Amino acid sequence: GLVVNAGGPPAGNFDTFADTDWQAAFELTLLSSVRMIRAVLPAMRQRGGGSILTITSSSVKEPIDILLLSNVMRSGVVSLVKSLSRQLASDKIRVNNLVPGRIDTDRVKSLDSLTAKRLEQTAVAQKAHQESLIPWGRYGTIDEFGKAGAFLLSDAASYITGETLIVDGGAMRTVW
Repeated sequence: GLVVNAGGPPAGNFDTFADTDWQAAFELTLLSSVRMIRAVLPAMRQRGGGSILTITSSSVKEPIDILLLSNVMRSGVVSLVKSLSRQLASDKIRVNNLVPGRIDTDRVKSLDSLTAKRLEQTAVAQKAHQESLIPWGRYGTIDEFGKAGAFLLSDAASYITGETLIVDGGAMRTVW
């Protein structure tokens, strides 16, 4: 299978970004997914199937105020995956999204620090606040997130395609 995971575009709001920032975010986030998927399709078709998994962001369900570029571009990746899941089903190629909530990664630590600075608080206080919003009361681990991805790539998920699995400890309040 293929896992597509691009780094996140820079944080900021609408007035922060020039056209070049939007173009760079498009290249980094959406077009990189298109290129990676395009590159593996011939081999997957030749093998008689496969599984593709993109890593996006919880911002595809609940936009994050300081991550405008990510909100927009990663939503495009989700739409790409949903569209491809139908187009590639006849080739027995499954395509899904995996959405991390607050997973204890360097990226989340960086975002916590940025938010803490903006709110004039410590990163520790910001993390404690974020954890209080998660029903499980903590950030997820990289291992937990990885196991969810391994499941979606595995034969155990052979009838799952075009889906977006959220791994967030129940933090999102959306119904679907």
